[in-house]
Amino acid sequence: MEKKAFVTKEMIEEIVKKYPTPFHIYDEKGIRENAKALKEAFSWNKGYKEFFAVKATPNPFLMKILHEYGCGSDCSSLTELMLSDAAGITGRDIMFSSNDTPAEDFELAAKLGATINLDDITHIDFLEGILGRLPKRLSLRYNPGGVFKISNGIMDNPGDAKYGLTTEQIFEAYGILKQKGVEEFGLHAFLASNTVTNDYYPMLAKQLFELAVQIKEKTGVSLSFINLSGGVGIPYRPEQTPNDIRIIGEGVRKVFEEVLVPAGLADVAIYTELGRFMMGPYGMLVTKVIHEKHTHKEYIGVDACAVNLMRPAMYGAYHHITVLGKENEPCDHTYDVTGSLCENNDKFAIDRQLPKIDIGDYLAIHDTGAHGFSMGYNYNGKLKSAELLLKEDGSVQLIRRAQTPADYFATFDCFDEYRCLTEKK
Repeated sequence: MEKKAFVTKEMIEEIVKKYPTPFHIYDEKGIRENAKALKEAFSWNKGYKEFFAVKATPNPFLMKILHEYGCGSDCSSLTELMLSDAAGITGRDIMFSSNDTPAEDFELAAKLGATINLDDITHIDFLEGILGRLPKRLSLRYNPGGVFKISNGIMDNPGDAKYGLTTEQIFEAYGILKQKGVEEFGLHAFLASNTVTNDYYPMLAKQLFELAVQIKEKTGVSLSFINLSGGVGIPYRPEQTPNDIRIIGEGVRKVFEEVLVPAGLADVAIYTELGRFMMGPYGMLVTKVIHEKHTHKEYIGVDACAVNLMRPAMYGAYHHITVLGKENEPCDHTYDVTGSLCENNDKFAIDRQLPKIDIGDYLAIHDTGAHGFSMGYNYNGKLKSAELLLKEDGSVQLIRRAQTPADYFATFDCFDEYRCLTEKK
């Protein structure tokens, strides 16, 4: 698969006249088309709902676009709950899935009417102690342990994950919830990350659907919804084949009819909590080449760094790079593409074959629409970049301004020289 940037060199040259690099830019047209395809893929299930994983791209402008297609929010913290509330996403449009959760987070989730997804059996008493009584609607997060396999291939290792209840605990917990007056029950699981296969969701669904039947048989609890969570990934590398969400949706439907319908559970709603799949391909980090270095290797230095995109530094993750304006030139030069942090892992690419790069060129780093800006930080005093939205009509909207030195110093209001620092922008 060829990876093409949704911006051109000419477009960027106009944009930087107002918004200097580096910045993240998102493709509204692509986001909308993807959200529509997801909705259609699961339209066979009358209760279906996508809860966008806010952690992936916590921007209210983007959250509102998804909300137009019926998407809610999957929140994991107090501030994500506040952000969803500010974006007009409340009540049952919020799934609150958290772990090691502070009391105030649970309190706000309950106040907003969110569906709370408990990560551990001990959290039942914890939540009840905070609220006085349990909500009438609750979900439990399941972790079967071991490894999760598809066609003899290991997808991930849930047994090493800190999340969820064991199989034994899940039956006990539903019994406790039922005894304590809970009336609507949900089941949630996340067993593998960033899978690029149409088989993951159907296989996960089969495992959860079969568990739902056992839950009904052993506890008398009929689940209202089953949340397949996230895990449907994107093709970061050009040679990877993208997931087909319509094939995935059809695969889940077949398992639904094979397992749940005969068990009298045909009314179970299917939920998803996709983040990377919803936004990843529709964001890019645009950065300018400002240095070149010829030592033991050939280095290209850009004005972005791991502050703007930490996945390559943190995970060794691959992100495709387009040298804008040189898309048709041969990739006959080998470079490390680096940022300016005082860390040697601050590299967007290592030994990458690219066209000849010159100072002043613009690089588009692909697939940063999820876990890109959101994972940023301020190491070395670096400031987080702006976020822009490429509108369907071709115009560009600022949806988050870049940080300033005043923002960086703003929390030093207990420091005597604070006022001088903020005044010297």
